[in-house]
Amino acid sequence: MGQKGSSGLYRAVSAFGIVGFVRFLEGYYIVLITKRRKMADIGGHAIYKIEDTNMIYIPNDSVRITHPDEARYLRIFQNVDLSSNFYFSYSYDLSHSLQYNLTVLRMPLEMLKSETTQTRQESFDIFEDEGLITQGGSGVFGICSEPYMKYVWNGELLDIIKNSVHHDWLLYIIHGFCGQSKLLIYGRPVYVTLIARRSSKFAGTRFLKRGANCEGDVANEVETEQILCDASVMSFTAGSYSSYVQVRGSVPLYWSQDISTMMPKPPITLDQADPFAHVAALHFDQMLQRFGSPIIILNLVKEREKRKHERILSEELVAAVTYLNQFLPPEHTIIYIPWDMAKYTKSKLCNVLDRLNVIAESVVKKTGFFVNRPDSYCSILRPDEKWNELGGYVIPTGRLQTGVLRTNCVDCLDRTNTAQFMVGKCALAYQLYSLGLIDKPNLQFDTDAVRLFEELYEDHGDTLSLQYGGSQLVHRVKTYRKIAPWTQHSKDIMQTLSRYYSNAFSDADRQDAINLFLGVFHPTEGKPHLWELPTDFYLHHKNTMRLLPTRRSYTYWWTPEVIKYLPLPYDEVICAANLKKLIVKKFHKYEEEIDIHNEFFRPYELSSFDDTFCLAMTSSARDFMPKTVGIDPSPFTVRKPDETGKSVLGNKSNREEAVLQRKTAASAPPPPSEEAVSSSSEDDSGTDREEEGSVSQRSTPVKMTDTGDSAKVTENVVQPMKEVYGINPSDGLSEDDLSIYSRFVQLGQSQHKQDKSNQLLCSRCPDGVIKLTPISAFSQDNIYEVQPPRVDRKSTEIFQAHIQASQGVMQPLGKEDTSIYREYIRNRYL
Repeated sequence: MGQKGSSGLYRAVSAFGIVGFVRFLEGYYIVLITKRRKMADIGGHAIYKIEDTNMIYIPNDSVRITHPDEARYLRIFQNVDLSSNFYFSYSYDLSHSLQYNLTVLRMPLEMLKSETTQTRQESFDIFEDEGLITQGGSGVFGICSEPYMKYVWNGELLDIIKNSVHHDWLLYIIHGFCGQSKLLIYGRPVYVTLIARRSSKFAGTRFLKRGANCEGDVANEVETEQILCDASVMSFTAGSYSSYVQVRGSVPLYWSQDISTMMPKPPITLDQADPFAHVAALHFDQMLQRFGSPIIILNLVKEREKRKHERILSEELVAAVTYLNQFLPPEHTIIYIPWDMAKYTKSKLCNVLDRLNVIAESVVKKTGFFVNRPDSYCSILRPDEKWNELGGYVIPTGRLQTGVLRTNCVDCLDRTNTAQFMVGKCALAYQLYSLGLIDKPNLQFDTDAVRLFEELYEDHGDTLSLQYGGSQLVHRVKTYRKIAPWTQHSKDIMQTLSRYYSNAFSDADRQDAINLFLGVFHPTEGKPHLWELPTDFYLHHKNTMRLLPTRRSYTYWWTPEVIKYLPLPYDEVICAANLKKLIVKKFHKYEEEIDIHNEFFRPYELSSFDDTFCLAMTSSARDFMPKTVGIDPSPFTVRKPDETGKSVLGNKSNREEAVLQRKTAASAPPPPSEEAVSSSSEDDSGTDREEEGSVSQRSTPVKMTDTGDSAKVTENVVQPMKEVYGINPSDGLSEDDLSIYSRFVQLGQSQHKQDKSNQLLCSRCPDGVIKLTPISAFSQDNIYEVQPPRVDRKSTEIFQAHIQASQGVMQPLGKEDTSIYREYIRNRYL
């Protein structure tokens, strides 16, 4: 692009994608992604976190008319840190759930009545290279859908170009959390992924956004999805995938808290009377449309208080749910579960997590979960009693989740995150059972699998708490288990103070930045500026600015089409309205968007194992399994509290500090290096952060110790090595070991000095000897070529059958295999 005083074009920036275009009082800016980091992999589709962005002013300097307030709007806009927990993917729709992506987008093509193709396949997938190939060409057709704009944060920035550029230029980003860990089950890799989508409607900070707006959108609404997949097969068609979705959000009423009093807990005020639960009806109508029925509300606010505070919300919510349920069909009514979690926490006789586990079991049995494969034969042959009571919707290709759990407290942070963890832990057991990885749908605390899942949920809770409340979690799972260390109390006090400081002094600026970024406020010449508005209430409540054309019914408060298809969610039903949201796209079969092999393995780049994402992510075997001889390697074995793979870090204080650093790494941008290029530089080259920062955000940093502590750290590191290998590196070697090593070195030197004539003689050795042939003429080279061993026909057939099984082609069982399996079942279970 050219500028004033220069001729021709020059490279201004290299980027990985366009966030969007924004205009304040002058010309347009383009927002580009200049650095990224791979955070997760779902079915071979990479999910990236934005690491750095660049804003470039588009008009030429010669035609630019400066405005005195332009710079201030630019600073407010940049207060939204795009390098903090914004995610995108080129080929996977992050705004929709996995259930939507693997059901709606794989419907038969005949449903769309496309006239562009003649030969058609039974069904195909937008994600796979197995689509519809035209006759005589290399085109591949796939189905794609419009994103769910509620969870898209740059929809307003892309709105100006949405209808004028090709669809591939539109890169939708979400805000929230994304983390992935590897659960190794006797060497079999299983990926556990946690994705949180924060709503862009009625978004804001803690005390400035409470309750709901006039359209039914609530504050701090986050959809959390946990995905479980067998990583040994990446394909969505042949692989095994499962997911479970739950939601958190503020109480759907008109309420607020006045922070001008400078109190730690400002009084709760009901702003508007809503006798017909109008705003709650709008909110639950949205949930029925996206998730189906039943909608289950888990209300964790206090029920008994000396001074009426949180109980105000409970009483109003009970009245609203009671009113709305009297018009719904009995089988689709909203289920309301009140439970005073704070009261049970103070009691010494009650176990909070045991009670939450009972609630979680009943919730998961009602909603079910999604899995893309039918029940295994062993589950049908030996069904578990809990499995038979499981709800949801069973289809020939698996199961669908119908309904959702909606959890809330006052802030929807600490108590809500613990409750969601317990429900997610229960759902994880059913997911593992459905994939045939455990024999009963039950998981115990202090196992490697639950520890890995708990760490994911703590990172998830810390990140969401920083975004909405300004600090990390105050109360964690260990707090409610009452096993937290004594130092945790002082840390909780510091987090409380940090949250109070953020709410009192910085939340207003953050709220202005969010309103400007999401397009809630549009700067206009001649109208008040954003910083001149006394409140943003009128920006988020549109009914205060104009009269609504129609008023919804007080009794039939739902959308008529939604109630017709319950318990299935209306958004996933094949109907005329939903088919309009789907379009058929034509690809070349070697395009990057559908070429999963090149996207995952990157054969065109020079890489190493240390930088590979799947090896650098948190692993249950490396980070949680104890490093001692004789320990059961199963991740479902209960460990002692001090048995963990992270104990080699050093003493207790070092471990706690490392864990604290790991927690903050999820929301804080990485420190700038000497090679890093500032986002304000005009000649910025887009560097892929997959190589630079491929280590997971939960990787534990190494703390540098002084010389006084080095002996203790060395002792802690060496001891497990002696237990594992049976030797101590600090001890001297025995004479027998030295003689064996000397003979080994001499053997290598004599083998190295052989000339080519000797190698020809060696090649005539008997078949039982491996023949080595030098591949280099240099005298100091020690690399040898090994002739491949011969493989018999039976082994080749077994390997080919394994490859076909990964592609979904299963070999029929022979009579001998069937008889052996029947004999095994008869002897063991009958």
